Amino acid sequence: MKEWKASEKEAQKMTRDGAISVNMVTGEASRVSNRALEQDYSPSGDSAAFVHSAAERLDDRRIHKSEKKKRRKRRRNYREGTAANDRPSSRLRFSDEERTAPELQKVIRKSDKAADKLDAARAAVPEKQPSLHQPVNPLARPLQEIGHAAHAKVREVEQENSGVAAGHLTERGMEKAVGYGNRKLQNWRADRKLKPWREVSSAEQAAVQANADALYQKALRENPQLAASNPISRMWQKKKLQKQYAAAYRAAHSAGDAAAAAQAASKGAKKSADAAKKAGEFVSKHKKAFLLVGGIGLLLVMLLGLLQSCSSIFGGGVSNIVASSYLSEDQDLLAAEAAYCAMEDELREYLDTYEQTHDYDEYHFDLDEIKHDPYVLLSILSALHEGQFTIDQVQDDLQMLFDKQYILTETVTTETRYRTETRTDSEGNEYEVEVPYTYYICTVELENFDLSHVPVYIMDTETLSMYAVYMSTLGNRSDLFPSSWYVDKYITTPPEDYEIPAEYLSDERFAALITEAEKYLGYPYVWGGSSPSTSFDCSGFVSYVLTNSGLCNTGRLGAQGLYNISTRVSDPQPGDLVFFVGTYDTAGISHVGFYVGLDDAGNPMFLHCGDPIQYARLNTSYWQQHFYAYGRPPYD
Repeated sequence: MKEWKASEKEAQKMTRDGAISVNMVTGEASRVSNRALEQDYSPSGDSAAFVHSAAERLDDRRIHKSEKKKRRKRRRNYREGTAANDRPSSRLRFSDEERTAPELQKVIRKSDKAADKLDAARAAVPEKQPSLHQPVNPLARPLQEIGHAAHAKVREVEQENSGVAAGHLTERGMEKAVGYGNRKLQNWRADRKLKPWREVSSAEQAAVQANADALYQKALRENPQLAASNPISRMWQKKKLQKQYAAAYRAAHSAGDAAAAAQAASKGAKKSADAAKKAGEFVSKHKKAFLLVGGIGLLLVMLLGLLQSCSSIFGGGVSNIVASSYLSEDQDLLAAEAAYCAMEDELREYLDTYEQTHDYDEYHFDLDEIKHDPYVLLSILSALHEGQFTIDQVQDDLQMLFDKQYILTETVTTETRYRTETRTDSEGNEYEVEVPYTYYICTVELENFDLSHVPVYIMDTETLSMYAVYMSTLGNRSDLFPSSWYVDKYITTPPEDYEIPAEYLSDERFAALITEAEKYLGYPYVWGGSSPSTSFDCSGFVSYVLTNSGLCNTGRLGAQGLYNISTRVSDPQPGDLVFFVGTYDTAGISHVGFYVGLDDAGNPMFLHCGDPIQYARLNTSYWQQHFYAYGRPPYD
């Protein structure tokens, strides 16, 4: 019987050395191209050099990881390092009389309990800080070199055999998975080693909070006039005393106990008591007037409570003081900002070391600046959590905001390029040949979308209104981040008042326009905002004023849309629009405001939704650089 044999099938494919023909039955391959073979650059030709190169790469990687660990260790120094064991004791001293006072027993008991926990945490801290470096395996280097050599051998044949390539890819994936698991295990071990120091830090924060509460109750007992104040006043007095004690406690680090901090806090409480006493004397002398004003104020507050929510942006009333304030604890506010900064630092480090951690032939970078304002971040988080949050509650929110603010794009393109090589034929004659190779080009782009532009995309109208409230007041906590530019623009040097010359107001149309527009002076800039409840952006402000003044029903238009419906003019009159380009990265018109005429010094002025809504001079270098045109809307 004749042996059965499958029919042979041939397939051709392109390799670096030209076209080859592959027998699909036997697996044999033969060259069909007359192009000279590419020079062999595999490690088999010079294994010693390859091993040396691999060792150098490993050394570079080890140095990079070591520097990264050092930076992380410095950031942990205060909250997790040996400094936690050297901080002063937080145990307060109370007299026997104070310990028997019914109004102080509860807070003293909490203070003592917090101090006991802190002492226990400190006692559990080892005398010697553990080393976070893992012992070096003497076989690690030889094993790594063997692994690199093995992978190089596999790469020699994987281009000719898809099965080998797939198996090699799976093997590399498994190796990466094992490495990832090993790193996670090492991090877990380090976390366990540092646990005593973290417990000390946490216990210390709780002790400071308990001591501040105890000192406040002690101040109320010693100064009855403080207890007689209104609830809102007492709340702010307590917050102030807590901040004073925490600051004094840190300043008393060298003293070794809380005596200096307690003394400083007591002085602050006494000052508050004296101020309350003076205020009480003034009220008693003008009792009738204050009764009248107080009655009217109470009635107004009640009416406001019926007519509007407590999150109303810019109305008066006691409730607005609370509604516009960050209600979260300082430690949570600062922790949220620190966590976001840490994410930015990690991104910054990734980009700074990009060329060292990637292997491409050419790099192109187009990177926006990595930055944000802390008040924007805290206002977003406070609005999303209805005024109050803890750091544990906002971990997912921080990652979501970070992903929306920073858009990182990494694009790799390839080009087939040729290099000239000199080769020798079988007869010993040299000749030149053009050898193709793949050239890799990596383009890295980072767009900072601006954190202040994110709220409109993730919030409903009510939540956006709350965000605008917090931004308008900076949460009544301008002390948290005094270097923020918002503090300078809103608090330290707010926009100057400007009075429009009387002759311009004789125009009834312009008078109606400016009357409506000036209602919103000082409102914060909110990207996408288009009403008083959410505040405004530049085009939202202009569109709203034009429509609600009854002069031109534009609806909600963008800056480019307002320009499109306007007639371009060269001799602007008060009430015309002024348009700008290039104020941020967008095509066409990017900013718009109202031209309001010349001031007494002859400077052209305009009213716009900057940050906040304000008057500004047109002839400054910035606005002249971005000026585009004047336009007259189709007034009814």
